[in-house]
Amino acid sequence: MAEREFIAVIPARYASSRLPGKPLAQIAGQPMVAHVWRRACESRATRVVVATDDARIETALAELGAEVLMTRVDHPTGTDRLAEVADRLGLADDAVLVNVQGDEPLIPATLIDQVADRLFDDPEASIATLAETISDVETLFNPNAVKVVRALSGRALYFSRAPIPWDRDAFAARPELLETDAWLRHIGLYAYRAGFLAEYGNWVPSPLEQLEHLEQLRALHHGHSIQVALAREPHPAGVDTVEDLARVRALLETADDRGDA
Repeated sequence: MAEREFIAVIPARYASSRLPGKPLAQIAGQPMVAHVWRRACESRATRVVVATDDARIETALAELGAEVLMTRVDHPTGTDRLAEVADRLGLADDAVLVNVQGDEPLIPATLIDQVADRLFDDPEASIATLAETISDVETLFNPNAVKVVRALSGRALYFSRAPIPWDRDAFAARPELLETDAWLRHIGLYAYRAGFLAEYGNWVPSPLEQLEHLEQLRALHHGHSIQVALAREPHPAGVDTVEDLARVRALLETADDRGDA
């Protein structure tokens, strides 16, 4: 691949414990995954591939002209699914793939480009990802909002569902934020090198990954570096629940009515 070229891959699994059939949920007349695909196509990616395990998703996207790759049904994580994609496409070890979550129909294309560039800027890192500042107590203590701490170099030290870092003195007295730039919420947008994905696919889930249910901890467990950049613009929340779906529908249907979509 040429310098700074990358492939965007959208893992789209039909099964979902909280919202079954989520990729095909209708939003402004299109399946949710179609909105994600369009956003990815607006990025600098030279190729956009939807990786799915369900023929219904393949059919819906093929009608739009999207490239779809059928993958195995037994992948425990989206990263494992990307490992299969990288192998099936026969990519060189230094090829870069960006994992665009299939439940983020509002994802800005600029963030897709940013996470790819972050990996290009650190040739020794295996992964790059993004984060944003946490400014409210509810998010900090919400286990569904993943927190990250990083080194001066920008590389991740740890990811957790717990509120890290822990302000020992302030939280002992009252759990409220004092310095909002001390806490970062992880954004689940990743750039990987294909060579790393080939290794990742051969590893079993690590103990920390199993405890936290965070697949990126498998990479840290095996000594790989993850670069974390602060997102250049706000990252809209994805769709995890019925309430999330209603919120995104309202936003995109309003935009469609205005001709902005």
